[in-house]
Amino acid sequence: MKAGISSDVIRGYNDTMILCILSEGENYGYEISKQIRLRTDEKYIIKETTLYSAFTRLEKNGLIESFYMDTGPEGNAKKRTYYRITESGKEFYRERCDEWILTKEVVEKFIRED
Repeated sequence: MKAGISSDVIRGYNDTMILCILSEGENYGYEISKQIRLRTDEKYIIKETTLYSAFTRLEKNGLIESFYMDTGPEGNAKKRTYYRITESGKEFYRERCDEWILTKEVVEKFIRED
């Protein structure tokens, strides 16, 4: 039986994944979703509703900011919502990374690979 990633397990790290990508530069929803899919070798595909719920929560908590940017050629430009990480978001991301290191250390004590 092939093991997959339980959405319950990964749910607590959606914000961390999003903040990681935004720490590399401002970006928009579809591209962030695509980056998560590619970086996990398609082992985790974030649902659109999950992604946009996370954006709302992160913005409400002051960890990201949204803004509109025109994309496409002039005269045919579309407004697209972009996101950027705030200083509070960078600090939160660092805290989550430290927490992950500790979490991984604890859980690995109970993982057997036989």
